[in-house]
Parts: sequence; structure tokens; C-alpha cells
Amino acid sequence: MQCGRSGGDSGRRSRGYRSLAALCRPTHCPLPCRPRFIRRQRLLRCTTAIMGTAAGLLLAGVLLLSTRTWGSSLHNPRNPINNMPVIGLLEQETHFDELVHLGHSYIAASYVKTLESAGARVIPIRINLPEEEYKKIFNVINGFLLPGGGVDLQHSGYAKVAKIFYDLALEANKKGDYFPIWGTCLGFEQLTVLTSGELLLTLTKTDDISLPLNFTESSKLFRNIPDSLYKTLSSKPLTANFHFWSLSMQNFTANEKLRKFYNVLSTNSDGVVEFISTFEAYDYPIYGVQWHPEKNPFEWKKTSDISHTAEAVQVAFYMAEFFVNEARKSQHQFTDEAQTKYPLIYNYCPTYTGNISCFEQMYFF
Repeated sequence: MQCGRSGGDSGRRSRGYRSLAALCRPTHCPLPCRPRFIRRQRLLRCTTAIMGTAAGLLLAGVLLLSTRTWGSSLHNPRNPINNMPVIGLLEQETHFDELVHLGHSYIAASYVKTLESAGARVIPIRINLPEEEYKKIFNVINGFLLPGGGVDLQHSGYAKVAKIFYDLALEANKKGDYFPIWGTCLGFEQLTVLTSGELLLTLTKTDDISLPLNFTESSKLFRNIPDSLYKTLSSKPLTANFHFWSLSMQNFTANEKLRKFYNVLSTNSDGVVEFISTFEAYDYPIYGVQWHPEKNPFEWKKTSDISHTAEAVQVAFYMAEFFVNEARKSQHQFTDEAQTKYPLIYNYCPTYTGNISCFEQMYFF
């Protein structure tokens, strides 16, 4: 949230002071023999003016707070904010040959750290549960994150579970049950498949490269980003890209389902193909980034083109805070019974893998 510029308010304050003083200025008294009455009348006029000004400021503040939008229009502002949000983070099959011996599935710890830094708790969503279990989990968590990775977008366990939660989220949001979804890199690509029902990706030269964003539209996602950070994000290479496949603007525009569902917020190019780097759904709290905000503060591979500047880290935390704030609008409750049945990530230990993978730490299952 941006703070107001102090210099711009001085004129308004001085004008307000002068107008208030004018109301309290002594006027000609037709009854000079009653000085106490005159002072009382002046005092009443001053008090009335001050109370009127205060009431006006209070009304303006109430109107400002009631009209500011922080996310999807589906959210009912009368619902209480949930300040103990729990995010479901989807695991995926271990697709690194040298890491399979550590576990059949994994979650990169950088996603966990990013969500926790914004005030959320995390539970790992396993990929081998019965569908009924996913429905139960959906009803006790406040958001769902599809992380980056390298598994199949149509036939993997990751893809199967992603579709279950995607369908549940659409159904819930239509009924007024606010539930946000976020997709990063592979998760972004998975969202395009879930929405279109097709695999529409194009090969691009975008592995291990940081880029500035080419913003296209106003949005919910970037509505409250500080102006200076917004400008830096559009002028400096802060966004870490680690993908071989992208959704081209050409394929997006040609697909009616995608075009009607998503608002394109930014694009990029590898010099040949213009591709979408950020989008959000028009009517649902669903967001996707082809780049990796979580890598800037938490991944340190020296050979990678990951920006660790203060601005890059600020962008990462802005994105995390936005999504967690979206999850705070969900009224689902993570009960004591749910904590017993679906353990939080605290019950698992990350493994250091910085010397054998692109991730500093990973959770294996």
C-alpha cells in the first residue's frame, strides 16, 4: 500500500485551516452589552464547524475503505477476514533422476518460505489420494498453489490433482465461496490446459533468463503495487524465467476459451515469439505467472540468472502478500481435526539439495 506524499497535502491543510478560522473570526456584535453571550455564540460556531469538518473527514474515510477493491469482485466485503490462512501446495513426481532415491514426489522449499513470509501456513497436497480426500482438503484450506516443475501437463498425478482443485474452485466461487488459485511457471501452463482443454504451448528460448515485464492492462494483481516498484518491474530484468514452453499471444488470441477467461497483464519475447508472462481470470480469483517470484529471495544457484536486488525481492514479497491476502478472504476453517488428518508442512523436514539441483532445499515424500 502506498503512503500519501506529504508535500502535496500542505496546501489542502492550510486552506482547510483558513476556512475554519474564518468561521471563527469575530464579527460585528449588535449587542455590545452582552459580551458573555457573544463569546458563547462564537464558541458554539467554532465547535459546530470543527464537528462538521470531523464528520466530513470520517465519512470520506468510510467511503474510501468501502470502495477500495483488493481482489476479485466475487468477495463479499461483509465476510470477516481470515487471519489464519492455510494454503495447499501441490507436490509433483520427482523428475530428476539423481533425486529419485530421496523420494517419489517433492515440493521446492522456496514456495513454502515465500507463502510463510506473507503470513500463511502450508500443507502439502499429495498426488496419490482418493478424490474424496481432495474434496475434504479443499473445504479446510483457503487457497491452492500450483508450483513450477517439469512433469506432464495432461497425464501426471500433478495434472490430475490440479484439475480436481480447479473444478472445485470454479464451483465454489460461483456459489460465493471465495477460493483463490495461483500458478507459477508449470502451474501457469497447467492453468492454460485446464481452461482450454488443450495443450497450446510453443517452444521458446526462455530457460534461465531474467526479463522486465511488458505491462498490457490494469489489473487486480498489480493494483496496489508501489509506483516505483511497478516502473522498476517494467524496466529492469527482475523476473526469473526457467521454462522451455510458453503460451504465445498468437495461440492465446486464437483460443476463445482462454481469451474470454483470462486478462493478459504482461507479455515478454524471446526475440522471436511474444508470450504471456502474467495473467488473471476476469471473474475468478485465479492468477498465473510464467516467471518465478519465489526464486529471487530464496534460490542461490550461482550459475543462474536470478536477480537478488532489493527490488526483485520486494516484487517477490508483494506477489506473496497479494495471494495470501486473497486467501484471507476464504471462510474455510482449518480445524484441529484437519490438522491431525492433513499435517502442516512443519511436520516434514526439507533436505539440502543446493549442490545437486537447482533448488537450495526440497521436501521429499
